[in-house]
Amino acid sequence: MSTLTDFDLVALDGAPLPLAPLAGRVVLLVNVASMCGFTPQYAGLEKLWRDYEAKGLTIIGCPCDQFGHQEPGSADEIASFCNVRYGVTFPLSAKLDVNGDQAHPLWQWMREAEPGVLGTTAVKWNFTKFLIGRDGQVMKRYAPTATPESLVADIDAALKA
Repeated sequence: MSTLTDFDLVALDGAPLPLAPLAGRVVLLVNVASMCGFTPQYAGLEKLWRDYEAKGLTIIGCPCDQFGHQEPGSADEIASFCNVRYGVTFPLSAKLDVNGDQAHPLWQWMREAEPGVLGTTAVKWNFTKFLIGRDGQVMKRYAPTATPESLVADIDAALKA
């Protein structure tokens, strides 16, 4: 069985983004996009980050261009957009795939650990969210329509566990 800390990402700026240092933290991973109807969720994610980071929550946004070509920009363009429009300070990974043969292994693991509606493992759209508990295991998967604010009770419970 894998845990979150068995995986590594690459940060948006190209630096390594190892997940091992997140052992014992609650983590929310989100596939994000700059040109999606759900893009305003960046504001709610940033609020969660500011309110809960010191309490043990890490948020990682993972830009993905697999849904309607809604994340077409370069790393610099994504970083600028997130900073200027939403003041994002939580970590962002390099652009990655969440579905298909080239899907990042972390996203393959999360999809299989917590299937979606009717047991499908595929991520259906941007801003799908996965909550990882302190034990490094997937606790819950959220649809893109689930706002960051709607996750507060689950995050509080995970932080107390």
